[in-house]
Amino acid sequence: MAKSPRHQEWVEVKYGSRTVKSFVVYPEVKNKATAVVVIHEIFGMSDWVQALTDELAEAGYLAIAPDLLSGMGPNGGGTDELAASNGVGQAIGKLPPDQITADLNAVADYVSKLPSANGKVAVGGFCWGGSQSFRFATNRPTLKAAFVFYGSAPATAPPDSKVDKAALEKIKAPVYGFYAGNDARIGATVPPTTDAMKELKKSYDIVTYEGAGHGFMRAGDAPEPGADASQQVRDSYPANKKARDAAWVRWKEILRKL
Repeated sequence: MAKSPRHQEWVEVKYGSRTVKSFVVYPEVKNKATAVVVIHEIFGMSDWVQALTDELAEAGYLAIAPDLLSGMGPNGGGTDELAASNGVGQAIGKLPPDQITADLNAVADYVSKLPSANGKVAVGGFCWGGSQSFRFATNRPTLKAAFVFYGSAPATAPPDSKVDKAALEKIKAPVYGFYAGNDARIGATVPPTTDAMKELKKSYDIVTYEGAGHGFMRAGDAPEPGADASQQVRDSYPANKKARDAAWVRWKEILRKL
């Protein structure tokens, strides 16, 4: 990351009483670029998210990753402050859905109006962020595409927790799913989501990467595990890396066509 030739900066996206700290990376391209909003995992803002944002810029896209935990720390900080007390996961679970939507809308508005942006905005999220990417597609009809990496579709309230067709009905953008073969928890949500999207005549194009586990974009991005790693980590690494590489190829191909 430190060696990246691309311009990177932290910005404060403000609306109402909220300030959303966001990481922006600019592509080195001649023409104005499509913007991609990156939604972090349940771990909050991380070095990995920043590296992935830079990789999107390397591919030619104006990439921005908001810290959705901005202002949620005990002293008004975000992920960094919460991580110091191991409070990230708990804070993620307490984020108001309407606040998440408002934050993402503010970030999308901000990046779409930058002088180097062409006005097109897509969204991509991972794990918890993948589910938020799907949900954001139900709330922002102008999105050009939503990329869901091992996340689930919006669901109705427990105990039913079924696919929320009323929410999916609002989707205008194509949704692209990237799923892991060894991820039964999320995998179980894909068939009913597929049925609902088909019934509603919505575009939902999925690929399942066999042998990969949940979080393969991060796991496959890591260095090859050494002999001191667990047997499970050593065994799963090749499939995760293969899935990660294939998913990147697919993602970039779709982005080029937006």
